[in-house]
Order: sequence, then C-alpha cells, then structure tokens
Amino acid sequence: MTPFPLTWLYVPGDRPHVVAKALAAGADVVVVDLEDAVDPDRKEYARAATAERLGEPQPVPVHVRVNAPDGPWAAADLAALAALPGVSGLRLPKVASPHQVREVAVSTPLPLYALLESALAIEHAYAIAGAHPSLRGISLGEADLRADLGVRADAGLDWPRSRVIVAARAAGLPPPPQSVHPDIRDLDALAASCARGRALGFLGRAAIHPRQLPVIERAYLPTAAEIEQAETVVKAAATTEGAQALPDGRFVDAAVVAAARRTLALARRR
Repeated sequence: MTPFPLTWLYVPGDRPHVVAKALAAGADVVVVDLEDAVDPDRKEYARAATAERLGEPQPVPVHVRVNAPDGPWAAADLAALAALPGVSGLRLPKVASPHQVREVAVSTPLPLYALLESALAIEHAYAIAGAHPSLRGISLGEADLRADLGVRADAGLDWPRSRVIVAARAAGLPPPPQSVHPDIRDLDALAASCARGRALGFLGRAAIHPRQLPVIERAYLPTAAEIEQAETVVKAAATTEGAQALPDGRFVDAAVVAAARRTLALARRR
C-alpha cells in the first residue's frame, strides 16, 4: 500500500462484477463491504463471492469490511477471510471498546482498521487506537454516529472528528481518512467538505463511487504554493541548524521542518 493512501473506495461484496470494476477505478484501497451494503439474506453469498475473488493477489490493496465483531456473522467472515492472499486488511465496524479489537487480533494476522460509530466509541477512542499492534488505523462511521448523537447539522460532528484525529495521532497511528460523502452527484460539495476535513487534520477520504476519487485526491494533495513553501523550509533547515526566521517572516523550528517534509513526501504521489 502507498504510504499515503488518500482514496478508499467501498463496494458491495455481493456484487462481484462491481468489485471487479472497482479494482480498476484508480483507488488507493478498495474496500469490499460485507456489512451495511449487504442485506442479511445475502450475507453468505457476499462472503463466499468475496473469498473466491480474494483467493489470489489483487492489483491494488483490498480491505474487507467484515460484519460487526459482536454480531452473528463476524466469526464466519473472519474464518473465511483471515488467510486469503488477496486481503490486505480488515475493517471492523461498530467498534466500541479495545477488547473487541484484541479479540479479532488473536484470530488473524491481518492489519486491522477500527470504525468508531457511536458515542461510546468516541469516548473510548484513544483506548481503541492503542488496543493492539495489529490495529493500523481508526476512522469514523458518521452515518451511525449521527443517528446515535441525534446530530442534524454537520457542525455537530466537529468535536468527534477532532477527537478521532487526536486519538489516532496520540496512539502513533496515521491521520484518519474522512467518512464517505453520501451525495455522489454534488462534487462541489464533496470538494468543500474535503477542504474542511483537511483543515481539521484528516488525510484522504472514503468514497462510494469512482467519480469521487479524483475530487478527493485533488483536495488532499498539496497545492503548488504549499509545495514551494515546504521546499523553502527544508532548504533553510539544511543550511542552518535550530530555529530561525525566513526572509518572509515565517518562523521555522523542528516541528515546521517535519511538517514541510511530510508535505513534500505527499507531493511525490503526483
């Protein structure tokens, strides 16, 4: 997987032809969904179809969102998927405690990613983020979280979003990707929402349609001006040790240099 995945494309596990198209859509990671996107009477078919598809290595990293760890289908999902060469990671929905992560971790060697979708999960965010070395990332499931909190305006999720970002970084995990933008036609709104998410500290975003992918990538890649500023900072740091002021008045210290280097590393995705 690229060290800076920006696009995570969800696709229903019970639609193998759509999975095949998703693998060629240009996403950094394809997420085959066995949970919310699949009706209960199609869970077994989705699991079997996904296991058949992922029985061999895939052209891009593929994660599988299994069913909720405390639900009736999770054990069968893990048994079918844990050792498949085409699976790069498992996404665990509705995680509300570190115990749930640890229980799954002992049953599979795969990297795990926890989705926090309730008020209780937000309260336990840091404990979940540090639950086990197999956990490689956390993120929000905003549809369920909105329902749990009774949130009507988008601003009502600002605190949970920041909480998850802080918890991930405090536990040494990468910045989380944003949750999906549900309107696949309004790309301007998607771009504006991505800009807001980037300002909060997210990195990349989940998508539910290939047309969303280039919008997300553009929003999260550094601009030409940001690259130029980062290059200036890194060059200055190479000539003078310690804190300093640049000719344009900007103050540069170790933290600023580290951020500049991250910007340039991300820019190399272009």
